Amino acid sequence: MVRSDNYKKQLDQAKDIVINGIGETMDLYGINRSVGNLYGTMVFEGSMTLDEMREQLQMSKPSMSAGVKKLQEYDIVKQQFTRGSRKQHFIAEKDFFIFFNNFFSRKWDREISINMDSVKDAEVLLQKIIDADDVDEETKEEAIIIYTQLEDYKVYYEWLSNISNAIKTGEIYKYFPIPERRNQ
Repeated sequence: MVRSDNYKKQLDQAKDIVINGIGETMDLYGINRSVGNLYGTMVFEGSMTLDEMREQLQMSKPSMSAGVKKLQEYDIVKQQFTRGSRKQHFIAEKDFFIFFNNFFSRKWDREISINMDSVKDAEVLLQKIIDADDVDEETKEEAIIIYTQLEDYKVYYEWLSNISNAIKTGEIYKYFPIPERRNQ
């Protein structure tokens, strides 16, 4: 029985290592580490309630609820109907390719939207400076240089939009196919 307990501890340790890695990775991409740990925990579980999540992660119920909502925004956690239970149950997306599609395309789409709106607003102001008759030459030249830079930024965001769309449609897998699962 002692050996079985030791294996159980090693199993939990292995899961904790991966959960920590997922939490750290999501933190790199702007998702709070505790929310990343929540997602990592859910990857190894079936359906979980907020109370079960709170118990496993020692976080408050409001924090759990906010974390689950954040993960639902990316469609990487979904609410699941459980017959006979009054509590809400949630399940994590376990396919990391679907996770990749949902998470990164939404992040990139947001980046594109924010920055393209900024570029358009800035271009309106810059164009007024460029077209003005009473502007000094140095200011006008700087406005032209910045306007040209912004045109280059638009090319980048068009490219990023194409990548995001290729991910959403699955076209990216024609160029970067999902590797075959390795036999164990």
